[in-house]
Amino acid sequence: MMRVAILDDYQGVALKMADWSVLPADVKIQVFTDHLSDENAVAERLKDFEIIVAMRERTPFPKTLLERLPRLKLLVTTGTRNASIDMEAAAKLGIVVSGTGLLIQPTAELTWGLILALLRNIPLEDQAVRSGHWQLRIGVGLHGKVLGILGLGKLGSQVAAFGKAFGMSLLAWSQNLTPERAAQCGATLVGKEELLSRSDIVTIHLVLSDRTRGLIGARELALMKPTAYLINTSRGPIVDEKALIEALEKGTIAGAALDVFDIEPLPLDHPFRRLKNTVITPHIGYVTKETYEVFFGDAVEDIQAFLAGKPIRVLNAPKA
Repeated sequence: MMRVAILDDYQGVALKMADWSVLPADVKIQVFTDHLSDENAVAERLKDFEIIVAMRERTPFPKTLLERLPRLKLLVTTGTRNASIDMEAAAKLGIVVSGTGLLIQPTAELTWGLILALLRNIPLEDQAVRSGHWQLRIGVGLHGKVLGILGLGKLGSQVAAFGKAFGMSLLAWSQNLTPERAAQCGATLVGKEELLSRSDIVTIHLVLSDRTRGLIGARELALMKPTAYLINTSRGPIVDEKALIEALEKGTIAGAALDVFDIEPLPLDHPFRRLKNTVITPHIGYVTKETYEVFFGDAVEDIQAFLAGKPIRVLNAPKA
């Protein structure tokens, strides 16, 4: 018998998003809808599984954990990269890591949902109406405002297209961005400091790396207008969380909309839960029916291919 663990299926939908019946009859699937943060608990839960399907970076797999999973042979991560898996350690331990396809559109769409929710006070006004109130705040429009985009890759360029549709002026910056690439997206390449100081909305679309960790700290937040807003749907550690909380508490920026955090799920006592000038969502940028169908459909294919002795979408294959 081959045992498969599906991790962190918060909504309990993994088995509905793909046809798992195509797997051999001796494959037993177990779905876990809860999240374990303690490595000892994760190791104990998963020690008897040969195959694990991990949802994005919800459960990290460092070397110390991988070494405690003696039966593990295939680790499937949804998406095309996963910084929380020690790929080299997995390879040395004989564990194949396979990925899946990924849709860009859902996160770009959520970015604009967050922008509109924040600037037009949608969550607050919704709750106000339900409580018997009427029109508590004055919103801020988008037309004619300056949108600063940190990262103009596949996702950032889609966000730029939406910004143009709203009639906004676009500024862009990243370490390797060229003026030509920025112009193709209708944006102007500027320095990071200029982008922060001129933008009415700053939105982050960068991959978390050594270069981007802590990219937006107290100094950078101080460059922003007191009327400006920060949007982060990429990764929490790109922004210095302590500095952002201080800026929001002091009102040195107008607000922030966040889908990602340093620690996920967000601790119950976290300041972001009480700040009034924030909109926060639980890392749902990619959480759509269409994305999950790609994730789990490809995960089934990954397992089939591995069992057939021909792994596909391998992320930790030896470099030629």
